[in-house]
Amino acid sequence: MKTEEKEYTERLLDLGPKWKKLLCVQLPYRLHLQHLRLGFVLDVGCGIGRHLVNLDGNGVGVDHNPHSLAVARSRGLTVYLPAEFHRDWQASGRSFDAILLSHVVEHMQSSEAVALVRQYLPYLRRDGRVVMITPQESGFRSDASHLEFTDFEALRAIAAEAGLATEKSYSFPLPRWFGRFFMHNEFVVIARKP
Repeated sequence: MKTEEKEYTERLLDLGPKWKKLLCVQLPYRLHLQHLRLGFVLDVGCGIGRHLVNLDGNGVGVDHNPHSLAVARSRGLTVYLPAEFHRDWQASGRSFDAILLSHVVEHMQSSEAVALVRQYLPYLRRDGRVVMITPQESGFRSDASHLEFTDFEALRAIAAEAGLATEKSYSFPLPRWFGRFFMHNEFVVIARKP
């Protein structure tokens, strides 16, 4: 399944068992994003807009999947296809406080990830942050569209090659060793634009 297909959007919409919704399993991830205090965010690879909702709409999303963007727009979010975004935001002259790439770079080769980060850096204010989040081993194995396992070392290399300075790396929500069997454990790397 390719990430630009309608079936991928349907997969994102499927929350799984009802108990997950009742227990609000997304709460730790929502609080984590809010705790980062990212300011005005460009969510690259925003999908259906889950993170933009978690950030109370304080940002703009970009995704190459028109089906996912339709869902995000139905939620009242401001989202764009890449060509639309570049056209509209180059003219606006506005900048973002942070760029978020959550569960994006593992869907591509590292060279493509570097190019993607570089493509959006001109829209990030000086001294702005880039937050990259990828799944650990169990989560990586859970999705056939994942191409390249991207751990702390790989994320820091992407940041460095894009001209960013890594400030922080950590495992979330549980310590690193849980990632081998807990599907929702994540690598988080925060880097800054000079």
